[in-house]
Amino acid sequence: MDLQKIFDNNEKWIEDKTQNDPAYFENLNKGQKPEVLYIGCSDSRVTAEDLMGMKPGELFVHRNVANVVNAIDLNAQSVINYAVTHLEVNHVVVCGHYSCGGVKAAMEAKDLGILNPWLRNIRDVYRAHKDELNSIEDEQKRYDRLVELNVKEQAINVVKMAGVQKAMRKRGMKIHGWVFDIKTGKLIDLKFDFQKVLEEIMEIYKLED
Repeated sequence: MDLQKIFDNNEKWIEDKTQNDPAYFENLNKGQKPEVLYIGCSDSRVTAEDLMGMKPGELFVHRNVANVVNAIDLNAQSVINYAVTHLEVNHVVVCGHYSCGGVKAAMEAKDLGILNPWLRNIRDVYRAHKDELNSIEDEQKRYDRLVELNVKEQAINVVKMAGVQKAMRKRGMKIHGWVFDIKTGKLIDLKFDFQKVLEEIMEIYKLED
């Protein structure tokens, strides 16, 4: 790939944006007030703004391998805290996708070196739901179901955070679990009830103000 093409594309992008709105970048520079924090996978085929039809400034994004939210991952924790506490987003979306390489790798009994600690987060999801997953005979359907369960568990990890609990209680911020189907292009709401999840985990995870 000729990297100069990226800079050429950038120039064309600037031209397109300012053709009908000469002040486009001046206005963009004034600040951001996104409504949604999107936590997704780093997969190059899954671009958050494109699949959601969002414009610059409308979506705050964090991406990593298999959309994991780990309590000791300071990157993810900082992004979530900043989005929830300072930007005051109204929605937090954890979005996985079918055909996820990270989830598939976690299903395989292989030593993957430096990836092992990261993939253990997903293997822990498998362990927690092994009876359900092992009952699914079709490997592809089992793989897809782990993608969905991983979304749910990572979203629950979001709910466990103090700032998130505060925002849910005091201003009604919502948590969502979605999946993107690469085969069809459809965005699917898994319809998990995270308000109910919050109530169920409060005995252990409630963090007072």
